[in-house]
Amino acid sequence: MSDVPEETEGGLYVESTIIMTTVRVVAPFVLTFAIFIMFHGADSPGGGFQGGVIAGATLMMVAFAFGIESTRHWVNGGLVAALAGGGVAVFALVGLGSVVLGGSFLEYDVYPIYHASKYGIELVEFAIGGIVAGVVIGLFFVIAAGFDHAVSEEAER
Repeated sequence: MSDVPEETEGGLYVESTIIMTTVRVVAPFVLTFAIFIMFHGADSPGGGFQGGVIAGATLMMVAFAFGIESTRHWVNGGLVAALAGGGVAVFALVGLGSVVLGGSFLEYDVYPIYHASKYGIELVEFAIGGIVAGVVIGLFFVIAAGFDHAVSEEAER
């Protein structure tokens, strides 16, 4: 392993043992903080959007440390789409579930659960976090691919 830049599929990438080790240590804590921020949106500043951005930034940190192309292969497009789509599905189910039970959209009090408002808001914030993280990760990979990648895919069709 040398510090000489190597030309890879995704562009210029320099492998650094220090950065890779730091990301291995820090990433789980940053992801845990993102989940903490998502769940505390009901009671304090924060919420799904902020936590989702932090979770997406965690994957970007991994991509910068280990290479964007290798991370793109590790986290395929289906997983990113499932993250965003799953968030939309959970949000819709919680909102429409209250309508089915005779309330308004996202009226948590109609659920026969103790502290339904608190749990409902936390579940919706977590779903929003999934949506935002999926969109941020997807946009990162699209932007990282660059214009030349999009043009070459169009030429192949």
